[in-house]
Amino acid sequence: MDTGILILRLLVGLLVAGHGVQKISSHLGGRGLQGGTEEFRADGFRGGALTALAAGGGQIGSGLLLAAGFLTPLAATGAIGVMTVALTVKWRHGLWVQNDGYEYPLVLIVTAAALAATGPGAWSLDAALGLTPFPLWWAALALVAGLGSGFLTRLVLHRPPAPATADR
Repeated sequence: MDTGILILRLLVGLLVAGHGVQKISSHLGGRGLQGGTEEFRADGFRGGALTALAAGGGQIGSGLLLAAGFLTPLAATGAIGVMTVALTVKWRHGLWVQNDGYEYPLVLIVTAAALAATGPGAWSLDAALGLTPFPLWWAALALVAGLGSGFLTRLVLHRPPAPATADR
């Protein structure tokens, strides 16, 4: 079981972190901070470079913590939060990723929540430092706080679409 959790933590954590690297640099196929800023503006978010830095930093930090199995409920909360924002952007396209849907962010949200529920396993920094096992209520807290922070971010930073003007 610990081997499976380790593989899952490494895969999901490093993918979330890599997604953040793409937001703020030209590594891993990213378009640099300017590209991340343009992406957020195109998706209707205000804040420019600061928004891209916060999102990228949140993804890098939570992803690396998740991969290392360190402060796992906090790491899961961060991953759930940033992926919830991504889900809200993709929502209008439906579920499936081939239509630019929210399938991928949903998988990452559920996986992070599951890791918060199972714990990081024996091969983790949490276990090495004697921080495990976490009570199950930490998983519920991680899910609620992550979803709440993602939806709050969307509410605060997303600009409503400009009203259409009729040509006369």
